[in-house]
Order: sequence, then structure tokens, then C-alpha cells
Amino acid sequence: LVKMMNQIYSNRADHLKGRQLPIMYSAPDHSFFSISGNLATQYPQAVGWAMASASRGDTRISACWCGEGSTAEGDFHSAMTFAAVYNTPVILQVVNNQWAISSFSGIAGGERTTFAARGLGYGIASLRVDGNDPLAVYAAMRWAADRARTNNGPTFIEYFTYRAEGHSTSDDPEAYRAAKEFEKWPLGDPVGRLKQHLIRIGEWSEEQHDAQAAELTDLVKKTQKEAEANGILGHGLHQPFESMFDDVFEHLPWHLKEQVEQVLEEQEAKFGPDWEPR
Repeated sequence: LVKMMNQIYSNRADHLKGRQLPIMYSAPDHSFFSISGNLATQYPQAVGWAMASASRGDTRISACWCGEGSTAEGDFHSAMTFAAVYNTPVILQVVNNQWAISSFSGIAGGERTTFAARGLGYGIASLRVDGNDPLAVYAAMRWAADRARTNNGPTFIEYFTYRAEGHSTSDDPEAYRAAKEFEKWPLGDPVGRLKQHLIRIGEWSEEQHDAQAAELTDLVKKTQKEAEANGILGHGLHQPFESMFDDVFEHLPWHLKEQVEQVLEEQEAKFGPDWEPR
């Protein structure tokens, strides 16, 4: 959690060095790679990674997700083609939450047929799952993972769900859909559904749920304070200025070297030789 929050704050402990958008975190030690703000680019990357894994005789598989609007991108279809042709050990998933940013899913062809049907067109085993049922999602994912690990190729899964909130904190969903529409969503909240299911079969209780919620809330608050000690967004430069070019060029071009040196000289003249970003 601390590593994740450091990335959200883009602070000095952020291993991405403040280069990513705050919600595009990664955890390389858990094989979780950062997504890209360019829609659907993670699809061909996941397929390529799976192809490389298979060619090395590795047992690892890859999985990726995108929104239903992103299925209209060319990268999506390139990935589907390669996954089918090379029988790659990959799980390709679409989270169909009905709204592609501020446009209804129909803008990506959702009014014609299900998104899962697109996988069938490529000859890929495809499922459409109630995305608000955690047990159904787990079962589908486990089935797809077993297929990939036993050399049975890719699986395409559409999770049928709903975005209750805005696309982002700057988004007002009432500008493009009926107010309180999310309250009419018939498949309910996934956490609430799982809670009620476990209570009915005697594996959970309201008291346990309340206690867990309090415990996790306390954990998040403590973690947040720990991460904030490394700095937060808007409170100055948390990474050295010149690090913005690290890992970008094999050999830094001369004109960028000159620009970096110029800025460093200006910073030293303004703040002194011992100046460091905070």
C-alpha cells in the first residue's frame, strides 16, 4: 500500500520517478506493469509478452484489461489477431461498464452485439460474465488461466458491469446521463452481494464486516500518513530535474544536455549549491 500511495503522490519514494499519471501505478515485483494513458496499448503488449513467455518455455501467462470503448481502437484488434494466430497464453478482458468516458457503449458498437462476440470472430474462446458477481469473475478468470497454462490458447472475457461514479474526479456524469441512474442498476454492488452471500451460507456476519471495514480504514489512514511523509503532489519537485531524461535516451542529445546544464546553473544561482528537491 505504501508503494502504491507513493506512486499516487508522485513523491520522492515513487519508483516511477513521478513520470506516470497518479492512477497508473505498477508493481514490478508482482509482475504488475503500469498501463498507458493511450487507450488499448496494453493489449498488444500483453500478447507480445505472452508470446515471449511461450517461446522461452516459461509457465507464466499474461492478462490485461481495457474498457469497452477501447475495443474500437486498432491496437485491440491487432492484439486479438496475434493472440489467435499464435495461440498465446493470454487472458484478454473487457470491463463493459456501459460508459466510455462520457459516451454510451454504443459508440464502440455495443448496440449491435455483445463485446464478447468480438472474441468469437477471431476464433478465441469467449465469455460474458456478470462483472458484479465476484465469484463469477473469479471462476471465469480461473478457467481462462487454466486454459492458458495448459497450452489451450487465449481467452476473451467481457465483464458486464456499471460505472456508478464519474470517469474521473473532473467528470460530472449527470451531464450525459440521468441523475441517480446508478441506483437503478439491477445487478447491485459487488461487495454488498458477496457480503450477503457469505452471511446466508454462515461464513460471515454484519459484525465481522463492520470490524473489517474499521480495520481496513485505519490501515489506509496510517499508510497514507506514511506515504505523505515522502511528499505529496503540488508541494514542489520531488525528483531531481535532470532525472526526467533518465531511461529515455541511450545517449542524451547534445541540445538536451545543454538545457539541463542551463537549468541546473539557474537553480544553483537561485537556491545555492546545496539545493535539493523536496
